[in-house]
Amino acid sequence: MRTRRRLLSDHEGTREIWPAFTDVMSTMALIMFVLVLLAYVRNLIAEKSLQASRQQILLAERQLRSLRLELDEGRAQLAVAQAKVGEQQAVVAESNRQLGNLRAQLTNLAVLRVSVLNKLKAAIEAQLGRAGGGEVATIGENGDIAVNESLVFEYNSHAIKREAKPVLDSLARALGNLLADEEIRGNIDTILIQGHTDDRGSAAFNWDLSAKRATAVVDYLFHSNKTLADSYGNYFAASAYSKFRPVSSEKSEDAYRQNRRIEISVVPKDTQLRKVVDAYLQPAAPAPTPAPAPPASP
Repeated sequence: MRTRRRLLSDHEGTREIWPAFTDVMSTMALIMFVLVLLAYVRNLIAEKSLQASRQQILLAERQLRSLRLELDEGRAQLAVAQAKVGEQQAVVAESNRQLGNLRAQLTNLAVLRVSVLNKLKAAIEAQLGRAGGGEVATIGENGDIAVNESLVFEYNSHAIKREAKPVLDSLARALGNLLADEEIRGNIDTILIQGHTDDRGSAAFNWDLSAKRATAVVDYLFHSNKTLADSYGNYFAASAYSKFRPVSSEKSEDAYRQNRRIEISVVPKDTQLRKVVDAYLQPAAPAPTPAPAPPASP
């Protein structure tokens, strides 16, 4: 009886332990489930974050490729622009060279005209020096030689004074020597003898007086040097300006004396100027196309 009771007592203790063990196992299983669930949720969130990061990376890569394409296109456009700039610089350099040549040729024509006038002025001044005259021949701002009217004519007269004849003789010889130079003659269109008066008197009277004085000078030059009339007469012309081109606007005897004058103007040939300008404006001949290389022998 005693033994049986002990067995019964052990069985009852076991029955009390089993529910507690079951509760512990259930709790542990629940904890494991929660942990697994948390891990799953965490992995799910991480996967979504990773996918978003991948999408951002793909978008950034597409943008980078687009930027690279734009950069390559920009570089190509820059290369084309640089090539065009180089071509324009070459065109500008060639234009500057041609313009420099044009300026030099035009300067040469201007220098030639001034040289001719200076030689004529020197011839007049040399004769005046021998005749004891004063400074009566000057080159004005327009480049013409102005001879004081009082040296050549009496007041209100177109008859050449006796003391002026040696000066005009020297001028006739100088003009003949200049026109004998083929290079100089080839650039001269006209040697214009101009008559000018002061503003006193009527315009009609001054027109007539200035025309007669200019014509008288040309006639005397031809009479003094027959070669001028025979060989170079077509280079000379007489013109009258009356009182309408004064060199001084003052109302004084000195101003009147300056305005009464004979001017000698050397007019260059327009054809020479046109040749220079036309040569500049003429487009450059295109560079010859190189011939194709012959085919190689088999």
